Amino acid sequence: MKTYLRILQYARPLANTVPLYLLYTIFGIFFGIGNLALVIPMLNVLFETTNKLSAPAHLPEFALTLDYVTGTFNYFFAQVIAEHGKLGALLFVCLTLITSVFFSNVFRYLSLRLAARVRARVIRNLRRDLYHRIIQLQLGYFASERKGDLMSRFTNDVQEVEISVVNTLQAVVRDPLTIVGYFVVLFYMSVKLTLFTLILLPLSGGIIAGLSKRLRTQAKTSQSTLGTMLSVIDETLGGIRVIKAFNAQEYIKGKFEAQNDQYAQASRRIDNIRDLASPFSEFAGVLVVAGLLYFGGTLILGGTSTLQAAAFITYIIMFSQVLTPAKSLSSSFGNIQRGLVAGERVLSIIDTEPAIRDKPDARVLPAFEHQIELRNLQFSYGDKPVLQDINLTIPKGKTVALVGPSGGGKSTLADLLPRFYDPTGGQILIDGLEVRDCTIHSVRDQMGIVTQESILFNDTILNNIRFNTEATDEQVIEAAKIANAHEFIIQAPDGYHTYIGDRGSRLSGGQRQRLSIARAILRNPPILILDEATSALDTESEKLVQEALTRLMQNRTSLVIAHRLSTIQHADEIVVLQQGRIVERGSHEELLRREGGVYQRLNSMQTNGVLP
Repeated sequence: MKTYLRILQYARPLANTVPLYLLYTIFGIFFGIGNLALVIPMLNVLFETTNKLSAPAHLPEFALTLDYVTGTFNYFFAQVIAEHGKLGALLFVCLTLITSVFFSNVFRYLSLRLAARVRARVIRNLRRDLYHRIIQLQLGYFASERKGDLMSRFTNDVQEVEISVVNTLQAVVRDPLTIVGYFVVLFYMSVKLTLFTLILLPLSGGIIAGLSKRLRTQAKTSQSTLGTMLSVIDETLGGIRVIKAFNAQEYIKGKFEAQNDQYAQASRRIDNIRDLASPFSEFAGVLVVAGLLYFGGTLILGGTSTLQAAAFITYIIMFSQVLTPAKSLSSSFGNIQRGLVAGERVLSIIDTEPAIRDKPDARVLPAFEHQIELRNLQFSYGDKPVLQDINLTIPKGKTVALVGPSGGGKSTLADLLPRFYDPTGGQILIDGLEVRDCTIHSVRDQMGIVTQESILFNDTILNNIRFNTEATDEQVIEAAKIANAHEFIIQAPDGYHTYIGDRGSRLSGGQRQRLSIARAILRNPPILILDEATSALDTESEKLVQEALTRLMQNRTSLVIAHRLSTIQHADEIVVLQQGRIVERGSHEELLRREGGVYQRLNSMQTNGVLP
């Protein structure tokens, strides 16, 4: 119930929809009951029992009671019979019935329009909050979550909430009101018969509630399995080249089939349980009607009931209409269970608090002027230490290179500067200000990042370079020229307006990297982080990219991570990291003169054509 109410909160503001929805629903129910109530005078006319009609001599005074409604109708009905006879009375009943049905459907349509508005608002707001939370979460969150499972929550889970929860909203609101409205009239017609039905109906309700609990358990299994299956699909699409190269089609198909079969079995069990609720409720309803016919018949035949034949037939018809919303309500409770599980999966992400966030009193980081200082810096992934006792100063305008064996903590150190992660110990200071005391936006606003993997978007070249800036076309072109990208861009089919495909798949690795550099150049950041920006390129592409990087690094404070030592020989300082600690530091020449040093060994291995 708590999850259901939270989902409904996404329909806010409710003040401009709920009162109107309730009003339209009540009027729709009123005219719907009126349609059936008109059966009594119609049968009286047909059975020629209109002389028994108890009609008031005067129009009753207005009151919100059933006596006023029936009294008013009987008054006008008696007038029509007196003036126009039985045929006129029959015509009057038919015209009244048509009017009542018309208004019943008008109010039903109006209530459906409002329900559609609420449904669209809930799904829009839910998906928006989910997306906003995903954007806010730290990088470490995505390292521990499957992308396919996250995509499942965006798509299937949100859709399941719409189908199973929001679409049943009208049933949850309308059907109980309908049942209450019908039972008010049924009690008015016969207290004995209605009490008899109330003894039998709760039995079926208890059984349906038990089915709903089982459905919830199966739904959790189904949603989890679907997320895993989508992860397999995502891995397949991303690694299709490796799958084919290793002839692993059968292996990967086996992984997919296992998850697909598990999901199909869970879905089948859900459908079996859910589909049982509807026929069971219908069968239980027929049992109640049969018992009602027998019990009511004995009362009428025994002369202990005040109901006439026409009223009793109408009572049975009206009670049978109670079964329709009751059946719908029982089906809704079954359907809601699956949606509630999906809603919990979506809300679990929305409720996840970002580990990296601004302090309440965070200040804006002023423009970079002097230096970056890493003071006694430490970082751990869980219990595993990655960086220990890192002390490093990077003066403005200088280039510091990080080198060392893989797994030494170079990329982690670079990720700490823009607060992709926060250190577990020590400080990162920019011009003497702790970065955790400044807003994340202001810290990252002064940094440009070029990584080994070029992150591009399925958009035009122009929009990829201009990403999140207000740059003019001329500024974009100038940045592309500095990045050695202009020549290949103008040779593309549509020049700067060429779409580059998913993750830039229509471009070569060197072209993608040069677009990333152009994007960083356009941003013109004072602090630059280069994370192995040339390691995945061929010699020719590396030369072009390195030229672009050299231009990019001019007059900027740069932190460069590189495996190829030839690309960082001119750095102002080279820092060697090994097992999370600084083991050597100095210029290229100084480190080469250090006999038996890590840098000298790495340089020797690369000079001899063997990469570490």
